[in-house]
Amino acid sequence: MFIHRHPYAPFIPENATKLIVGTLPPPRFSMGQLKPGDVNFCYGSIDGQLWPILDAIFQLNLKFEDTQEAILQRKNFLKSRGIGICDIVESAERSKIDASDLGMQNITLRDVVGYLKQYPKVDTLLFTGGNSKNGPEYFFRKHLKTYGLKLRVISNEVPRIHEFSIGDRLISTVSLTAPSGAANRAVGGMSLYKQIKRTNSKFTTQDFRIMQYREFF
Repeated sequence: MFIHRHPYAPFIPENATKLIVGTLPPPRFSMGQLKPGDVNFCYGSIDGQLWPILDAIFQLNLKFEDTQEAILQRKNFLKSRGIGICDIVESAERSKIDASDLGMQNITLRDVVGYLKQYPKVDTLLFTGGNSKNGPEYFFRKHLKTYGLKLRVISNEVPRIHEFSIGDRLISTVSLTAPSGAANRAVGGMSLYKQIKRTNSKFTTQDFRIMQYREFF
């Protein structure tokens, strides 16, 4: 059994108003076996789409390489926009060494609500995936129950929007379409994607995410 531990502590600038919340990076990041083009930082997989999406939205001219410069580019961007990253899974066991969320067992969650109490300016959580089993929204719902809290529906349209309260503080959550190749089939089945694709044959699943993410970042 492989123990998959998150290799990165939460990165939360003091001015953060938004937190990106996912699960775990691919196991190679915990094993120190990066691929060419990987960046040794949150969402740094060359196969992932979060940083390419943000690069396209904000014209960041990011480097995709295993260097300190590439890491610093990302940290500076997050600080400048008041965005933090606090994935919800601290560790999990895997019988097969891969990046599948469904393959995670005996999962230990991070105390995201505890971090929210430490950073009172945060008013939005951006989930990099939805409420399917072992997705970030799925885990966050379980986490909230330990505090006697639950999500309230604001919009059931993709991306789904909820809210919850910590005392008199209201926090919104947005369940973005996952920035992974595995989610491309789901994107392809969405009515809005199909509608745009019919009028623009060059429109891609990446373009769809850029359009969606732009509204919330």
